[in-house]
Amino acid sequence: MSMKLNVGLSRKIGESNYGSRGASCHVEVELDFATLSHDPARFQQRAQEAFAACRQAVEEELAQSPAAASIAHQRNNRTYTSPPPTAGPRVSTTNSPRPATAAQVKAIRAIAHRAGIQLASELNERYGVHSPEGLDLRQASQLIDVLKEQFDAQSVG
Repeated sequence: MSMKLNVGLSRKIGESNYGSRGASCHVEVELDFATLSHDPARFQQRAQEAFAACRQAVEEELAQSPAAASIAHQRNNRTYTSPPPTAGPRVSTTNSPRPATAAQVKAIRAIAHRAGIQLASELNERYGVHSPEGLDLRQASQLIDVLKEQFDAQSVG
């Protein structure tokens, strides 16, 4: 006998000029009731895995720039049947009128990936944002320098 576990998550973030964007994910997982009834910890683990997949999908969607999100929504408006890809949420900042460039964002992601750095944690601790798109030009430049130093230190050590 099987049972279905339904997990869902919705999140909305504020945008400039009183706008907002939202994303939601709902996952349904079929579980073997007999196995899980004898192992409640396994049930809890499966529920947490499903919730984590939803959280990652929502964060990825919100991490996109508003224009990219609109294009992706039009092209990819679908239901996931497996865990979605991951990324961090996008939180905009108003510290500078000039946001980080696409090249800076790409460099930040690449350096962090090569160095094995948890980018979302680093961004949140240093700047209070969850993705490089939330940085301004100056912050992105500083972060690139910091990430390069961390990568170089790891390579030497």
